[in-house]
Amino acid sequence: QVRLVESGGGLVQAGGSLRLSCAASGRTFSWYRMGWFRQAPGKEREFVATISWSAGNTYYADSVKGRFTISRENAKNTVYLQMNSLKPEDTAVYYCAAGPLVGTPPRGKYDYWGQGTQVTVSS
Repeated sequence: QVRLVESGGGLVQAGGSLRLSCAASGRTFSWYRMGWFRQAPGKEREFVATISWSAGNTYYADSVKGRFTISRENAKNTVYLQMNSLKPEDTAVYYCAAGPLVGTPPRGKYDYWGQGTQVTVSS
């Protein structure tokens, strides 16, 4: 089994920054792609960003492109989401996910999910 644990969420003022972390443990050999999703109250879950583990290819949702950066640290089995120039509309629970390298981003097959971390941006 695979476990994903997010951390780094919190309360920040508009224009500020946060860095989210996602630590993976367990049998991770079967996944090749990791990504971030978010869900605001009363809204559908939406794609944020993804990265291929080996090549480091990234893809971003238009709503965060230029403001957010996804990266990975292989030795720690950890993926990061650096969030800059935060806006109130970025407020959501952010989820880390992992899966095989199939499909074309933002489409994919994400088999494993973390429990989420709350990000709140005040105006």
